[in-house]
Amino acid sequence: MTKRTHGAHAVVTGAGSGIGRAIAAELVRRGSRVVCADIDLEAAEETVRMLKDKGEAVAVACDVSIVDDVAELASQARSWLGREPDLVVNNAGIGAGGTLVGESPLADWQRTLGVNLWGVIHGCHTFVPAMRAAKAGGVINVASAAGFTAAPRMAAYNVSKAGVVSLSETLAAELSGTGVAVTVLCPTFVRTNIFGGELIDAGARGLAQRVSDVVGFSPERVARMTLDAHDRGRLYVVPQPDAQLLWHAKRFVPVPYTRIAGLLGRFLPAEKEK
Repeated sequence: MTKRTHGAHAVVTGAGSGIGRAIAAELVRRGSRVVCADIDLEAAEETVRMLKDKGEAVAVACDVSIVDDVAELASQARSWLGREPDLVVNNAGIGAGGTLVGESPLADWQRTLGVNLWGVIHGCHTFVPAMRAAKAGGVINVASAAGFTAAPRMAAYNVSKAGVVSLSETLAAELSGTGVAVTVLCPTFVRTNIFGGELIDAGARGLAQRVSDVVGFSPERVARMTLDAHDRGRLYVVPQPDAQLLWHAKRFVPVPYTRIAGLLGRFLPAEKEK
């Protein structure tokens, strides 16, 4: 077991709340210096204030869907860290769901893919070359169990997260033997604010929030599990029992799984927010 997440020079996107904030806090607890990036600079600054007595962190504004923003994030990270980051956590993401393919506005597709998929692409494109050259470092991409469960009425979100899983697998293959580790996180329900996203309709939002309140893991627990898995060199982190069950079902009985998912999807609420 390596100690990549201990004493790291790290960049975490979406660090203003949820899993990103929890990962930033856990990294600081492990003696890492952390650049906390978020589209909401005030939220990132709040994260830094929470960590000020525990270690070193700095807030940077960044919209990961814009490649120039990510390039500027890299520049500011190098300046503050005094070197290239050796750990990048591509976590920033938004929730989307509740409508059928063909009914979801294309603008919602574009925004969801822009943040959830292109944001991770931008992060890997920007930070990985220096790690490859140094033959050291680590990348953690935050996907979702949605990337393999393919639940109805979540197409844009599912596609975005499936892309992150595929990108991570490809990156791991390309970096095999270089000393750079890749981990992809695929949780189900985590008690964060993602269900409040503007691209989730009212019915889906309420159901997801109720389920999360009952069975969801805390972001702190997920953060610890993810960083520990990265230190062990694991590619996949599927933290919850329900996520693991769905992971195996989709792979071993894909046709029955899809049929059952379709049946269950008919009972999902589809109330549009007025």
